[in-house]
Amino acid sequence: MLSFNKYKDLFLILISTLLYITFAYYLERTEFYKLLFLWFSLFTCFFFLIKSKSINTSTLIGLVILFRLIFLFAIPNLSQDFYRFIWDGRMILEGLNPYLSLPKTYIQQGLHPIAETSNLYVGMGEMNGSHFTNYPPINQLCFLIAALFASKSIFGSIVVLRLIIILADIGILYFGKKLLERLNLPVKNIFLYALNPFIIIEMTGNLHFEPVMLFFLIWSFYKLHQQKWVWAAVLLACSVSVKLIPLLFLPLFFQWFVQKSSNKEELTSSNTPLNTFGVKWIPAFSGIKKLIGFYAITLTTIIILFLPFYSSEFINNYANSVGLWFRNFEFNASFYYIFREIGYQFRGYNEIAIIGKITPILTILFLVIITFFRKNNTIIPLITAMLFGLCFYYFTATTVHPWYLATPLIFSVFTKYRFPVIWTIVIIFSYQAYANIPWKENLWFVGIEYVILYGFLLFELLKNPQYYKIVK
Repeated sequence: MLSFNKYKDLFLILISTLLYITFAYYLERTEFYKLLFLWFSLFTCFFFLIKSKSINTSTLIGLVILFRLIFLFAIPNLSQDFYRFIWDGRMILEGLNPYLSLPKTYIQQGLHPIAETSNLYVGMGEMNGSHFTNYPPINQLCFLIAALFASKSIFGSIVVLRLIIILADIGILYFGKKLLERLNLPVKNIFLYALNPFIIIEMTGNLHFEPVMLFFLIWSFYKLHQQKWVWAAVLLACSVSVKLIPLLFLPLFFQWFVQKSSNKEELTSSNTPLNTFGVKWIPAFSGIKKLIGFYAITLTTIIILFLPFYSSEFINNYANSVGLWFRNFEFNASFYYIFREIGYQFRGYNEIAIIGKITPILTILFLVIITFFRKNNTIIPLITAMLFGLCFYYFTATTVHPWYLATPLIFSVFTKYRFPVIWTIVIIFSYQAYANIPWKENLWFVGIEYVILYGFLLFELLKNPQYYKIVK
């Protein structure tokens, strides 16, 4: 039986390797049904590898690295964003601020400020080239590193960018494993992220920089659990300076500092003064001071990291670029598409300008509710609150690109929720849009994705209501 399991595991590894090679070097984005076959085949192998009792942790770590290195020399085939990454990095190398100019302007004026200007513009596409960059400073630093090592080679830049992402994933594996050990959770959980085909393909394969953001974020959680909140704040700021999304989580730290400090001091002192309502206020005040310090360090570090790019035009350009995701772009949305259809029925036109302003407000209200009405004073409940806060935002957003799911997936590793894993499987249906030239979404495929996702989420919420209360 042991021999059978050994050969079964070797077979799964071999098949996975061949599938990844095919995905990396022999697939076009328009080949949707081939994409589906490779995707679901890889997830089948992933499931059996994760469940195997004869594969030890060291072997799984080896597979994490092996499967990523398969993509090392591949040109990304599901995304063209990397052309803009290379453009921005080379602009900085030439002493130009990437936040202040549009690639489209240089092309229209016949200017070539960097090597391979025309090829990069054609690669990124007219839509990308007509918007100001919105990648934060540490992300830009990664682009600059690629430019330093390969200022005249797109292929060389791809290899450098990919190595940075692979190193970030190794860092996530390292700190994620250590945090799981501290939380007395199964260490093997980390492979739900690290070996997930979605992560390997979307991040390593297609050069999305969520792993760099998540590396700093998981490291921050680890330091927070060690009670080293100053370092946690600095690392959180670094995470925001790769992708802005962790800004959403700032309110959720309230109970970690205030309630945790209050509980700790109440246990160590029975003589704590009472206020006029008979409530012990000194412990809470102590926690609030730490909370304010945490926020101050985080925001100050973010400002410092942005300062090298600051100018009078920077804020306006950056705000306009970020705002596009709320008032212009639509892709793979959930409830937003329902709201949009209602708008068509009653107003006769797309209401994205209005709906795009309302959904962020709904997200803020939801975050306020889970900040004050849910116990988030230990790491696992805190990460669970972040998971649901972020997913609420995605469920109501106008745009949900596949690579956004890396964050809820890593959060799920530290909770008992597995619906983000299911989402990483069914997100592939969103790529049906690229089978059409020009691209066009088939809402039946989008509907299948979300019906499966919400069905599994509902199953998880109902199967253990004592544990799965979002608000306790």
